Amino acid sequence: MDKPSDALTRRTILGGLAAAPLASVPLTSNAEPSDGSTIALWPGTPPGAPATLPVRKVEQRSTTPGFDDRWLTGIAMPTLSVRRPAKPNGAAVMLVPGGGYGFLAWDNEGEEQARWLTARGVTCFILSYRLPGEGWRDRASVPLQDAQRGLRLIRATAADHGVDPARVAVLGFSAGGHLAGSLATRHAERTYTPVDAADRLSARPDLAGLVYPVVSLVEPFTHAGSRDNLLGAGPGDAARRSASVERRVDAQTPPIFLAHASDDGLVPIANSIALYQSLLAAQRPAELHAFDQGGHGFGVRLPATTPAAAWPRLFAAYAARLGIFPAVAAS
Repeated sequence: MDKPSDALTRRTILGGLAAAPLASVPLTSNAEPSDGSTIALWPGTPPGAPATLPVRKVEQRSTTPGFDDRWLTGIAMPTLSVRRPAKPNGAAVMLVPGGGYGFLAWDNEGEEQARWLTARGVTCFILSYRLPGEGWRDRASVPLQDAQRGLRLIRATAADHGVDPARVAVLGFSAGGHLAGSLATRHAERTYTPVDAADRLSARPDLAGLVYPVVSLVEPFTHAGSRDNLLGAGPGDAARRSASVERRVDAQTPPIFLAHASDDGLVPIANSIALYQSLLAAQRPAELHAFDQGGHGFGVRLPATTPAAAWPRLFAAYAARLGIFPAVAAS
């Protein structure tokens, strides 16, 4: 269950991104996430590397013993962290934590999501993606490069992990929802020079789940902090429109599941509604759940009495109807 002070802190800091860059928030080193195996996304230095690579930092936001709530920055070498179920059922999910493109909410939107999914037999890959404001060239493409490469590597290593390469979903939260939505709508876009045989595989997820996602980078309901961290300060109209997920839907967009709370005071529910309308207009499969209560950044920490707490069961049911999860996963 969410610790109120942790949720409040995240909302306060993410809300402040609209007025100041996240780099102004002090970060301190703490325990490195280390459970399970990892897959390096790139065989060498990632594309567009700065002369001095960012230094990896982990900040423990939780003050509750035994309860992790870590934020990651300084992603110099992006990875997939593998979380295996006891009995794999062939389904896979690439988890994409949010954090306004200024940090990764590793536990809330990574590890904790992997726990309920692996309990259902789903193999999880938590994406540690580069943050665009940490000195990378072509900053707006950096997270999408990692997401495309990550999805391809899941398929390339599917046999090693007991995964069906035709049953690979992506599940993203907040700004991670923007990245997951960008992957769903821009999977075929060439964002980097191919480096090996994995890059011949499709980066199209078979399902995209977006939870309280940033969608549009155009006013009036964009999250300005995510926009500016991704595109840089004062981005032009063309750049903002190009990076807005609702404007990139086409006939190849996979099914999309959306979950959002109407009382989200940080990333308005209008984001999910705009994408849902675009999906309907393009006659693409989509499911939208608009909850009366839940706020922002809730992950799977809400009490069962809060409406938005139902979203994992609804996502699993939708994935089962699509044949991504086995039918038993919807129960």
